[in-house]
Amino acid sequence: MITLHHLENSRSQRILWLLEELGCKYKIKHYPRDSKTNLAPPELKKVHPLGKSPVISEGKQTLAESATIIEYLARTHGDAQWAPAVDDARYWTFNYWMHYAEGSLMPPLLIKLVFSKLRQPPVPFFIRPISGRIADQVDSAFTNPQIETHFSYVNDYLGEHPWFVGDEISAADIQMSFPLEAALAGGTITRADYPNIAVYVHKFQSRPAYLRALEAGGDYAYGPQPED
Repeated sequence: MITLHHLENSRSQRILWLLEELGCKYKIKHYPRDSKTNLAPPELKKVHPLGKSPVISEGKQTLAESATIIEYLARTHGDAQWAPAVDDARYWTFNYWMHYAEGSLMPPLLIKLVFSKLRQPPVPFFIRPISGRIADQVDSAFTNPQIETHFSYVNDYLGEHPWFVGDEISAADIQMSFPLEAALAGGTITRADYPNIAVYVHKFQSRPAYLRALEAGGDYAYGPQPED
């Protein structure tokens, strides 16, 4: 039996989605975020030293990091559709998107999120004009151009491919789902500017397994939005 240590509004939602796609038997241990810091609770450090989610346990195996968990589940509980073999012609495309999601696409989103905190409490109101200008300069000089570069690249790719690896959904789509739906839900990118991403996100968010995962996981801020 697989145990998913599930933090609300986090990357662990995509692990839950994959578990549903693969038809795995699993149980969920839910963890709420700290109401003041919005960080994971200290109880998660009892599961893994970093105290972050997602983490899964199966037998004596405990795994962290989304890409590792997703590939492990795809290879041990799925078939070649979900994770092509190394000698498969699709393998390096699969490998690329599995790494790209967190290695290239997520960093500018995280930087934007971190600097946005400089514009709001608990930063003292008399410092906010200065810290806000710093955040504006970082966004203008680095973060916004990087977001435009990366999301335009992904949008163009999805204009020519139905899924990230071939003609069927794979584990790479599970891995790529979080930054795309988070960027849309948070208003970092718009449907008008990135229509292929919007169509793609609507497509995977409409899958029965995705909807079952939403029911099992509870509130999820990055799921289907009202305009969907």
